[in-house]
Amino acid sequence: MNDTERIGTLHYEGDHGTVRMVELVDTDPDDLWAALTRPERLSRWIGDVEGDLRVGSELRAKFRSGWEGTLRVELCDAPRRLRVSSTPDDDDPTEMEAWLEPEGDRTRLTIEERGLAAAALHFHGAGWEVHVQDLVQVIAGRTPPEWEPRWRELIPVYEVMRDESGADENPQPPTGSGT
Repeated sequence: MNDTERIGTLHYEGDHGTVRMVELVDTDPDDLWAALTRPERLSRWIGDVEGDLRVGSELRAKFRSGWEGTLRVELCDAPRRLRVSSTPDDDDPTEMEAWLEPEGDRTRLTIEERGLAAAALHFHGAGWEVHVQDLVQVIAGRTPPEWEPRWRELIPVYEVMRDESGADENPQPPTGSGT
């Protein structure tokens, strides 16, 4: 990915919205699934996640972005689809979902987070893009650089997306820097 190529889109639905990331990752679905579901792999790109990956179970998560909370496993269809819901203490509940689709020797990864406050959607878009960049770095065997400076660098890009969508809010970053 180059500096002008964005992998994310923002979708507004009234007071809430969805962040969607799509990236073609240089690995097979089983390896990508492991990076999305195994605690020792998750810690390399998104943060610490503890708990049992079974439908109905709860996971405790602390992301590199500063977000932390409890996630509930809603759907786990290895190695194709994973959906978790979150209920942060001071925020509206959201739902995060990942789809993995093989494309030759690569895998198309789609990640969505739905139910986010529309006023802060651009912060979350920048955050998810950095998380996905980190995942791609880890899959390639590299260590991702520091999270926050890249997030701050992407915020203006996602503000432009927000402005082009017709949303005109100018809020402060959400607690925990981003998603």
